[in-house]
Amino acid sequence: MAGGKLSPRQKMINLMYLVFIAMLAMNMSKEVLSAFGLMNEKLTEANTKATEKNTQAYQTLAQKAAEQAKQYGEAKEKTDKLKVAADELYAYIGDLKSQMTGDLKDPKAYETMDKSKFLDELFFKGGKITEAGKEFVAKIDGFRNEAMAALEGTELAGVIASRFSTDKEENKDGKKIDWLKYNYEGFPLVASLTKLTQIQADIKATESDALSALLQGELESAVSMTKYEAMVVFDKGAYYPGENLSGRVILGKKDPNLTAEKVIINGEEIAADKIQAGQVILDTPVGNVGDKELKGEFQFKEGDSIVKIDITGGYAVIPRPNEALVSADKMNVVYRGLSNPLTISIPGVPGNKVTAKAPGLRRVKGDSYVMNPGKGSEVNIVVTGTPTGADKGVRSVKKFRIKDIPPAMGMVRGQFGTVKMPKASVGRISVAAGLPDFLFDLKLNVSSFKIKVPGQVAIPVSGTTMNARAKAAINKARRNDQITIFDIKASVSGSNYQLKKVLPVIVEITN
Repeated sequence: MAGGKLSPRQKMINLMYLVFIAMLAMNMSKEVLSAFGLMNEKLTEANTKATEKNTQAYQTLAQKAAEQAKQYGEAKEKTDKLKVAADELYAYIGDLKSQMTGDLKDPKAYETMDKSKFLDELFFKGGKITEAGKEFVAKIDGFRNEAMAALEGTELAGVIASRFSTDKEENKDGKKIDWLKYNYEGFPLVASLTKLTQIQADIKATESDALSALLQGELESAVSMTKYEAMVVFDKGAYYPGENLSGRVILGKKDPNLTAEKVIINGEEIAADKIQAGQVILDTPVGNVGDKELKGEFQFKEGDSIVKIDITGGYAVIPRPNEALVSADKMNVVYRGLSNPLTISIPGVPGNKVTAKAPGLRRVKGDSYVMNPGKGSEVNIVVTGTPTGADKGVRSVKKFRIKDIPPAMGMVRGQFGTVKMPKASVGRISVAAGLPDFLFDLKLNVSSFKIKVPGQVAIPVSGTTMNARAKAAINKARRNDQITIFDIKASVSGSNYQLKKVLPVIVEITN
């Protein structure tokens, strides 16, 4: 997301985005959900300003192309194509955001936007990406290709490829995850909303980058210091009381040789050693809980006068967490007879300092646990730990429902329900059981079953293949007869857990 000739505004947004991803690794507290909403508002406001600036730049380029077609004509032609693609993707994402918040009575009630249902149902179904999800990725890919074509031969082409990459992402376990699932599956609504606003910000930044790159520094906005803009970039979007504020104030054009005469923030002059390469290093206490504001100015000497550039920004100080975060990796319940993966952690507490206790629960590594629940319908997980710098520990009790594995389905030849086949093939089939659409990929072992041929008594069979009695009965079956295989006994492979029910499978004789 960063590299090449990125605008300072883009670098600020990218750093904020990295903070968002880190914060998504934990369940969102109300304060963090609100912080996401606030950041989304600020990004939206920044996008509005960026649109206005880009519009002015397009107008300036159009005027110069009319006056000097040979010098600026090609640049205008490329940026015109880019603008069409940018407007289309920006509007598409805007419409998607409107759908996401269309049913909300208050679009700013961020503390209630903790569910992932909308995009989970729109983009994903049965573990696969829907047509809507594929369209979303295709729209981004299309814009990326259009932008790279417009910027071909410039250093920004590589930046655009990275900025709008939809390649698979690598998770913390080193596993490659589909880009759409990695970024949007299971995330709170307000987080996904902010991510979409971030993509819109990337679109605006790309237009701005393209205009600057294709004009090769000839646009008037790059001539004077009065065209620079100061951006505040924090290392984190929120802080705990007692922490130091960390981040940078960066000018619109970062230049190693650019040094301000003086920088003043909140009425205090910044020390000379904190002013480096067109930026100011922030390292002061964050203050008490609440929203904080930074105001100040850069002062540059330009000719015989002093040019002042305003600094504006803000951040939030949030309370330290007082509750553990517990999430099921695959579901919101735990299943009897299975090793259910759980992630258990407390923000601010190292994994080896967190203790979790519950019947059937054991730690695998770090914050990864496995639970093998026993009897009953519920289990309580008690988590304790002390956050870094806190005076007292945190104790939290989380309740999970315990459910039995759902009924399996009998199958032959890998098919469920009614399977048609010639009579000669029925005696050679092998009976199996499966769990279609179940969250766990389980192998089931069949130990016995019964077979009922129309007009004959049911015959018990041990194992998975027909015995002599069953084959004799099958030989008496007629065309269109439906042979029922029922009372299937199956267990989970690697476990002694016996499934309570396996639904029958029917074989219909075709000849």
